[in-house]
Amino acid sequence: MSLTVDIEKNLDNFCLRVAFNAGEGITSLLGASGCGKSMTLKCIAGVATPDRGRIVLNDRVLFDSEKRINLPPQKRKVGYLFQNYALFPNMTVYENILCSVRNAESSAARREITENVIKRLHLTSVCNQPATSVSGGEMQRTALARILVNNAEIIMLDEPFSALDEHLRFAVENEVAELMRGYGRTVLLVSHNRDEVYRLSSRVVVMHKGMKETEGEVGEVFKNPRTVNAARLTGVKNIVPASLDTGGVLHVPGWGISVTAGNHLCSGQVIMAGLRMNDIKTGQNTAVQGRFYDFIISGVTENLFNYIVELYRKDLPDGLPLFWQVSKDMWHSDERKEISLFIPDTAVMPLCE
Repeated sequence: MSLTVDIEKNLDNFCLRVAFNAGEGITSLLGASGCGKSMTLKCIAGVATPDRGRIVLNDRVLFDSEKRINLPPQKRKVGYLFQNYALFPNMTVYENILCSVRNAESSAARREITENVIKRLHLTSVCNQPATSVSGGEMQRTALARILVNNAEIIMLDEPFSALDEHLRFAVENEVAELMRGYGRTVLLVSHNRDEVYRLSSRVVVMHKGMKETEGEVGEVFKNPRTVNAARLTGVKNIVPASLDTGGVLHVPGWGISVTAGNHLCSGQVIMAGLRMNDIKTGQNTAVQGRFYDFIISGVTENLFNYIVELYRKDLPDGLPLFWQVSKDMWHSDERKEISLFIPDTAVMPLCE
């Protein structure tokens, strides 16, 4: 199972230029609102038409501007879960799913397909209730059921958890993850929530203003985001000006740190350095290269399970702040004004524009 996308489309604020591949499993499109994630899904589904480019799903050409191929949505075998689920409010859960079944040989076959997916998605207890009167999680499963009954070759989920209350999100996310991992085909997930992407996806495509910035395995992209935008999207809070010399040494004058960039190199000119708040440690890990630095504690913000500590290098009068996230189990806020902390060299990331 595979999807290849290489398209361009002129929009009001920018030109969407995105190219990526997705195989079996969950691939996420991660980016800020308005960066072109949803438009990319619409182009794949055939709801919107690119100005140029090519889209191929499992060796079937869905769109090719040069060959003038543009399959209609109903022939693409694409399952698209909209943000608002698009359920019919005047129909029950059962009727919503039943009316979505296509290509069944008979009415009995349509009912059998519907009943099977209702059991699979644990909707039996609510199948006769109006679709918009059930819980948010049940509405989402109903919308998914409408996709699954037609044996779609790819499922695309557009911000699937954004409409759910916080206490429902985790449970519904787990349900959807279990379903999608057992699906055995390509799944595209659009999100601007980095934690959601990290938990659910095997691959991630980071987008910014209509462009793909970074693509790869989730763990690798979060470890080495390579661009300033990707770093911010993946949760890096410490980002300051930096430069890379010809010897491959990354210089961060605001923190008084110089380290060998190693395998973190990005493709453009390095303009910033990033450091995740929880990569700063109270003790040394002898397995990694790094050093202790002496800091002045400027402020402490208490969260429910951790502290965010604002630090400045003790021996750097014009230094820039460095924020450290530490759990309450590891460190207790007190009246101390100074602290020595270990920063691994590999935790300091060079970032391009």
